[in-house]
Amino acid sequence: MAMDMLREGLIDEKTAVLRCEPAKLDELLHPVFDKTAMKNAKVIVKGLPASPGAATGPVVFFAEDAEKMLKEKNQRAILVRIETSPEDLKGMLDAVGILTARGGMTSHAAVVARGMGKCCVSGAGELQIDYKARTIRVNGYEIKEGDWISLNGSTGEVYLGQVATQAADLSGDFGQLME
Repeated sequence: MAMDMLREGLIDEKTAVLRCEPAKLDELLHPVFDKTAMKNAKVIVKGLPASPGAATGPVVFFAEDAEKMLKEKNQRAILVRIETSPEDLKGMLDAVGILTARGGMTSHAAVVARGMGKCCVSGAGELQIDYKARTIRVNGYEIKEGDWISLNGSTGEVYLGQVATQAADLSGDFGQLME
């Protein structure tokens, strides 16, 4: 609507920018899932959309393992925790996304992920995380460390396997406004 008013000369560019919701603009700056790939995506659990964007990667359960995977394999992982704490900070930084069983929109994982610009799904309470066995059980699925999952931080959905992502599309009204 702001862009329509700008085009009609009813408001100036500054006013158009000020009328945009910052959270919505933030969502437009993060990776998204490829629409074709989403046709085959299987939702295994839903949590809270704690930090926007799309992320796909192998599961790790400990911050040190996210660090190790990036250093040794040049691969960013999905860090899966019951809940995060300050001790997980380096692993959160090295991960491509964060998934927690507990927590809300103001949890440690959510706040830190948003600050880092990382995709995060928190409060996925159906997850049964076994740190010793390094597995997740959820809705009839068993996911082992190293198995791939994908997170939609904008909807809170978690998908089994690798779902292709793409860079944010800075076209249309948003692209025009940012010029």
